[in-house]
Amino acid sequence: MGSPVLGRLLGSGRSADVYEIDEAWVLRRDREGWGDAAAEGEVMEHVRAHGYPVPAVRPAGSRTDLVLERLTGPTMLQACLTGELGPAEAGSMVAGLLRALHEVPARRSADPADRVLHLDLHPDNVILTPGGPRVIDWSNTEEGGPGLDWAMSAVILAQVASGDDRLAAPAHEMLTGLLAGPSPLTAPDLAEALRRRAANPTMSAGEVAALGTAETRVRGLLGWDRASS
Repeated sequence: MGSPVLGRLLGSGRSADVYEIDEAWVLRRDREGWGDAAAEGEVMEHVRAHGYPVPAVRPAGSRTDLVLERLTGPTMLQACLTGELGPAEAGSMVAGLLRALHEVPARRSADPADRVLHLDLHPDNVILTPGGPRVIDWSNTEEGGPGLDWAMSAVILAQVASGDDRLAAPAHEMLTGLLAGPSPLTAPDLAEALRRRAANPTMSAGEVAALGTAETRVRGLLGWDRASS
């Protein structure tokens, strides 16, 4: 299959750009060359086959390119900022998406406790389409214990909540909604999520500096003290 003809640039993230192909499809191109688009697409097809809400994918013929179903609608974050969706409700929706994802069996692991993990599930990676939410950006996906997935989502929101811009207050409400119900998140999961975020090369110095406050925020909402294990 030849490379698709690209149209206009639709958006850019920390490490990838999204281009128009036609009315039905877009192409996401990894600028840094870190990802494996084919492997990511296989995971998306797996969870989609189990009823999980992700875009359809098709081969792009490149390790850095992924052709995705074109979705219509705002991100969950955009909906919160325009008042279409309350931040606490957004956090609850992320929690529901995590619970639903962790009903999907692992593709490769022989451990029956392991599940497919997204590891970057936050409101800017959820598109609110007319047919319901769809989860995008599976570039960090792994298999393992669900608690780590919860911890990564919590730490991402807590980092934003620990900032000093207009996103801080809604991010705290989202985090509160995320952690309002039961979850498999443990102290070792939180420690691992913090370690991974600190090692993430896309993190700014300010984001890394916020990790200590983020940890305190998550522990406070969970009713833990820093010495709990």
